[in-house]
Amino acid sequence: MAPELKILGWSIVFGLVSVYTAATLATRERGLKWNASNRDVPSPTLTGAAARAQRANANFLETFPFFAAALLAVVAAGRTSAHTLLGAEVYLAARVLYLPIYVVGIPYLRSAVYVVSIWGLLQLIEPFL
Repeated sequence: MAPELKILGWSIVFGLVSVYTAATLATRERGLKWNASNRDVPSPTLTGAAARAQRANANFLETFPFFAAALLAVVAAGRTSAHTLLGAEVYLAARVLYLPIYVVGIPYLRSAVYVVSIWGLLQLIEPFL
């Protein structure tokens, strides 16, 4: 099995952690009653760490499909290399760092880590360019 596929698996695990983190912080802010409800009425607006966790999760969900598609394409085409593995590792490491940095609220570092994650993703499509 290509090691890039293990990184994909760990990225999925991290995605679940990201969803859980955002949901947990939202429930702390809105309450368990809201979480258990049918949510037929508009949800109260999140603030602070809960809002930042929700945005960090949304950001991950925006980039992950591109990452997964690129990684699977590299593996399917037999174009894996030390370079593509590094790209996958960098993407995952940056995404793991991004979540707590965003939740805590460190703006410029957050942006820099995001750029690093995009660099990692771009390394996966480099074999096709």
